[in-house]
Amino acid sequence: MITATTGTLLPGTESAVVSSAYAAMACAGAAAWLMTGRDDGASRARLLLAGAGETPGPRRVFEPPGWLRDLTEGVRARFGVRLGRAWWCLPAAVLLAVLGRSWIPLAAGLAAAPLVRGWLSRNEAGRAALDREAAVIELCAAVAGELRAGRQPDAALLAGDAAVVRRFGDAGSAALAAARFGGDVPGALREAAREPGAEGLAGVAACWQVAIEGGAGLAEGLDRVAGALRAARDQREDLRAQLAGPRSTAFVLALLPVFGLLLGSAMDADPLKVLLHSPAGLACLVVGAALEGAGLAWVAWIVRRAEGANRSLKA
Repeated sequence: MITATTGTLLPGTESAVVSSAYAAMACAGAAAWLMTGRDDGASRARLLLAGAGETPGPRRVFEPPGWLRDLTEGVRARFGVRLGRAWWCLPAAVLLAVLGRSWIPLAAGLAAAPLVRGWLSRNEAGRAALDREAAVIELCAAVAGELRAGRQPDAALLAGDAAVVRRFGDAGSAALAAARFGGDVPGALREAAREPGAEGLAGVAACWQVAIEGGAGLAEGLDRVAGALRAARDQREDLRAQLAGPRSTAFVLALLPVFGLLLGSAMDADPLKVLLHSPAGLACLVVGAALEGAGLAWVAWIVRRAEGANRSLKA
């Protein structure tokens, strides 16, 4: 401290004053840096975001390179058009071939791709047939309603939803054109009835022909056709519900070998090496694949037989 008489520092206080001065300078420098740094950061943010309209979203953690995207799109365009969703068998086969260090999974994948494609095509055709059957029911109900409202048959067909008739393809468009220009509507409907699922249009054509030639009520005939189609659809759905149990059981049994392979891999048993690189494993693989195929074929035969019996009862 400074004495009042001489103005000199007391002994031992000089170092304390110097330390306090250094501390004050350090605090002032830190405050100035924080203020200028914060302002610079805010100004840089304003410059970057000026005119953007919105804050940028989070960055992607990983973005594949351009050559990899081009290669993937090229493979998908080349094989996807020919095989559709069945082309996924090929990457799965390549993966198993690499993990098992064998060409057998690759050959099996190449052989399974056409089979899977045929199965998917049949399922798609079945869904399209069900859609056409629903379109026939909708068409009958719509035309019957228009007839009861006082329209003529051709005008009643044109007054309905054209998209429903176009579900039958070119034959449906031909039926609309025949109704618009006074053509042979029953003939066009019979042509459209050749499509799978559109067989009910043959009954519609017969009712149409009778109504034109004999003056019978077309609305009542369309109601009967729609009622018969609804009854057949309800019976088919009931049969499908009854067959859901066997189908689920077959599906679970078909996946059991996959679960066995995963369990063996989890236990470090290396099942792919045993199956693909030993005589006993290859024998087990062949016998297991044959039994698997036989079981699936047996379940498919049971389902087809039940569906065939259902169709014969309807006939």
